Order: sequence, then structure tokens, then C-alpha cells
Amino acid sequence: MEATEGGRARISASDVGPISETIERLERGTQTEAAEWSRSNAAAVVEGETRVPGSGISMAESPRVSVVIPTLNEAKNLPHVLGKLPRRLHEVIIVDGFSTDETVEVARFLRPDVKLVLQTCPGKGDALRCGFEAATGDIIVMLDADGSADPAEIPRFVAALVEGADFAKGSRFRDGGGSADITRLRRVGNRGLNGVVNVLFGTSYSDLCYGYNAFWRHCLDEITVDCTGFEVETLINIRIARAGLITTEVPSFEGERIHGQSNLRTFPDGWRVLRTILRERVRRMPKLHGERHDNGAEL
Repeated sequence: MEATEGGRARISASDVGPISETIERLERGTQTEAAEWSRSNAAAVVEGETRVPGSGISMAESPRVSVVIPTLNEAKNLPHVLGKLPRRLHEVIIVDGFSTDETVEVARFLRPDVKLVLQTCPGKGDALRCGFEAATGDIIVMLDADGSADPAEIPRFVAALVEGADFAKGSRFRDGGGSADITRLRRVGNRGLNGVVNVLFGTSYSDLCYGYNAFWRHCLDEITVDCTGFEVETLINIRIARAGLITTEVPSFEGERIHGQSNLRTFPDGWRVLRTILRERVRRMPKLHGERHDNGAEL
């Protein structure tokens, strides 16, 4: 792969192989996908600026938005994801988890400005931790790379934060949300774990195990990701609640994974989520700047 003027990579004959089909599609379809996105109801492109629905502001005027995308062998899905990202983002961070396909090359081809981070350990939790550490924006968005989460929904999350929330939590089970991907077994498990968290932590979450979220940068001081796997969403949701931060649930539609198979393992990962819930229930909250929580009672 050779560099061309302007930083975009050019595919040479030596690169032809599994990547060729993906690159062909990129060159034919990326502009079309971007045009389809701009016509969607999630945002309107007005005089070159993306308007945040319901907020009266443009993405150009809004805070700087960093999008963190963990990847593991997602070369065929990245065109769908990166092609639908809103304009005028501050940065797009791809965190690669030891991919053996052309994920890195495709990401660089699609977005020469991408910030590429190589995670240090396997697992989604570690990927997000690495991505959060690399992010420099005012708002950080967590976005999956499999094409199931619609990047065109990002302005909804930004609008919720601009309107006063600390944490904008995606939900497939609020009015306007939905899922074409979740199985009956995973739905039942999510509902049960969700109920446990709501009882133990006094929350009113409707969708515990969903990874489409956005938050202001100051939330990083509270969530401190110290897990490695898919339990990371649960960990973040609980720590946001324990810190007393304002959460708004944003209806979100989850589509099916476009290519490949999910790395989620229903029973092992469900058990990891439950262990995380129980561990967080007994974890002592750290004192912040000498202050106490819950009206003076130390947790």
C-alpha cells in the first residue's frame, strides 16, 4: 500500500487479496453512503453544517466530539461505519485488538486522519480504556465497529449532553429504539441483569448491556475502566450511577452485524457481568477531594 498526495493510501497490485473486494466497495460506495446518511432523519445537512436535532446548534458550534471504535477483524464492516459518521467530528479513534485481517489498512484508506491505537491486552474493556486515554475531545462517543449501531444517531447523543446530561446512554428498549440483532436468550439475560442493577443501585435503566453511549470528558474521572471484557458497559453504567451523575437514555436501534460473527459469548460474558455487578456493590467509593458521598456518609 503506497501513500498518495494528501495522505490517502493507494492500493497496489501487491495488496490485492482478501482486501480487494472491500476496497472496490469503498471506492464505489462510500460517497453514496454518506449521501444517504445526510438525507436521514437523524440530522440535516444545512449549508455544509450538520444540525443537532432539537438543539438549534450545529456540530461546528458544539463541543469537540471524539468517537472511539474498538475493532477486531472488522475490515468488511468499517466502510459501513466510517461512511456514515457525522461531519465535523473532532477525531475518530480506531482501537485495534490484534486484528488478523486488513482492519488497520481499511481504516487508514477510508480516513487518513484516523487516530489508530493498538490495545495492550485482548478484550473490549481494554480497547475502550485505551481509546478513552487517547481521546482529546470534550465529548466521547462509544461506537461498535460491526455495523449494528447507526453512526447517524450520534447527533442525538450529543444533543442529550448539550441539553444537560452528563452521560447519554443508548437504549434499545425506549420508545423509538429497537433491535434486529438481540436473541431471546440475550434479551431475557439483559432484562434480569438490568433488574438486579436497578434494585442494588437505585437506577432506572432500561438497557444495561448496550455499548452505544456518549459522555462528557469529566466522566472519565468516575468510570476508570479496569476490566477487560464485555462487562465494560455494565461497569461504566454502575460507576456513573454511583457518582451521582445525570444520565439520559437515548432511544437507539440496533441492526444486525453486517459481516462476521460476534465475539460475545452469552453465558461466559453474562457471568462476567453478574460478577461485575456484585463486585461493584461492595466496592468502596473513593473520597474525592476530601468530600463524602450521600450527604456525608462515606460509602
